[in-house]
Amino acid sequence: MRVTVIGTGYVGSVTGACLAYLGHTVTCVDTDETKIAKWNRGEAPIYEPYLEALISANSGGGSIEFTTELSEAARQSDVIFIAVGTPPLPNGGANLIYLETAARSIGAAMDSSRFRVVVNKSTVPVGSGNLVETLVREGIADTHPAERNQIRFGVASNPEFLREGCAVADSLYPDRIVVGGSDQTTIQIMKDLYRPVTEQSFVPPPGVPRPASLARVPLVCTTLTSAEMIKYAANAFLAMKIGFANEMANICERVGAEATEVMQGIGLDSRIGSKFLNAGVGWGGSCFGKDINALLQTAYEYGYTGRLLQASLEVNTAQRQMVIQKLQEKLFILKGRTIGLLGLAFKPDTDDLRDAPALHIAERLIEMGARVKVYDPIAMTACREQHPKLKIRYCDSPRHVAEDADALVIVTEWNEFRNLPLRDLAAVMTKPVLVDGRNIFQPEQAMAAGFDYTGIGRYLRFRSEQREARREAAGSVI
Repeated sequence: MRVTVIGTGYVGSVTGACLAYLGHTVTCVDTDETKIAKWNRGEAPIYEPYLEALISANSGGGSIEFTTELSEAARQSDVIFIAVGTPPLPNGGANLIYLETAARSIGAAMDSSRFRVVVNKSTVPVGSGNLVETLVREGIADTHPAERNQIRFGVASNPEFLREGCAVADSLYPDRIVVGGSDQTTIQIMKDLYRPVTEQSFVPPPGVPRPASLARVPLVCTTLTSAEMIKYAANAFLAMKIGFANEMANICERVGAEATEVMQGIGLDSRIGSKFLNAGVGWGGSCFGKDINALLQTAYEYGYTGRLLQASLEVNTAQRQMVIQKLQEKLFILKGRTIGLLGLAFKPDTDDLRDAPALHIAERLIEMGARVKVYDPIAMTACREQHPKLKIRYCDSPRHVAEDADALVIVTEWNEFRNLPLRDLAAVMTKPVLVDGRNIFQPEQAMAAGFDYTGIGRYLRFRSEQREARREAAGSVI
């Protein structure tokens, strides 16, 4: 099929690259000329493992090109994806200005030569499918008034469930594909488009192997409204699951339980599952917070208060402050201290800094008078460009961060950090304090290396023993 994808961010670029790899002819469109120039040079403006290689591959005879011109591409396409940004408004709702512009432009580009499917790939509020249909019709009426009754199209909702850092694998080997539509022609075209994925009939690209147990991928057909709701419900549930793990971890610290053991114990329950139960400094990124706020706004418009949704936001915000509290427990006064942060991106294998916990922690430390040093394997260039006024010191290695620091904080669980030479790092620090915000180390391992260790929901008894030792030492002085 011929496919147009409007928007070349994470979702649009990965969607376009994967569809081209599967044999479709894809044109990716964006108004950002600089971004399109980079794509045409073979340079991905975003960091996503295997994306550049996938774009250059050509397994199924498809092709991909990048342009700033929508009209001709949309006119020649069977399927047109809208994958533009929907940033949050001050009230928490989604800003649909880019979606609206894209939909009207699609209508203006259409003719009566073929039936086309216009696909909402962006995360949009419930009801946006109806809005897109109306806006496409307005674009047709404004540009082709004489042909308005002859131009045929359908609207589909096809939400994405991609995880940054493994978006290519998530596109080629998804848990499910959700397609919402109101007519069988639209649904059938979407089924045909995704048949290589549902049947897993393609040769896996290098570096992205097919899971051994995967034979078919279910395609779930729903109404437009249900498909839109599935996306919001999925992200809200995952965010709440992380928040639950953090709530339990905070209670574990107070009662002397080990949060990692507790989460392992409940995760083995098939009704719960083990994913997204890792306690830490909380979630970040562009999706969870934005989508929960948009869902809250939708609920409000219909006279309902999403109390559980609101609580998940509050728990996540408070969890970032836990790092500050743990540093205060260890160092007492943070003013004038040097704190090293390992990790800037909101998660590993990406350079995405949107709502990154590291930025929140750094800003709070700076407000309290601390000096902040940082290292991230990928995201430091993006941080320099996006946050030029942030008063942090960029370092070229974890050792450079540790030198003369009073504490190290693990903020992003990059695999590189799991193999750090802890003894060497502790030796070059002013105070060998380690706040393991992602629980990537065993406490005994870190303590044997010379660190004063604290994690999230871990080994309260060690801190109790330390406090008791300080009390005894103070008593002996008296």
